[in-house]
Amino acid sequence: MQMLDILILLAIAAVTVTLGLGLYSLFRGGAYARSHSNRLMRWRVGLQALAVLLLVIGMLWKATAS
Repeated sequence: MQMLDILILLAIAAVTVTLGLGLYSLFRGGAYARSHSNRLMRWRVGLQALAVLLLVIGMLWKATAS
């Protein structure tokens, strides 16, 4: 279970970093925002889905272990 905990924390950290970079590119504006912000937000959505999936797996694992 400890490996799953580490994966969940890494996924949440990746979502946070990607969100921060996406917001930075959005506020920076110009050509940089056009080329980066949409791609970063798509990455954030994918990483967020992975984090939620890992959380669900962890909850199911804990529920069946009892």
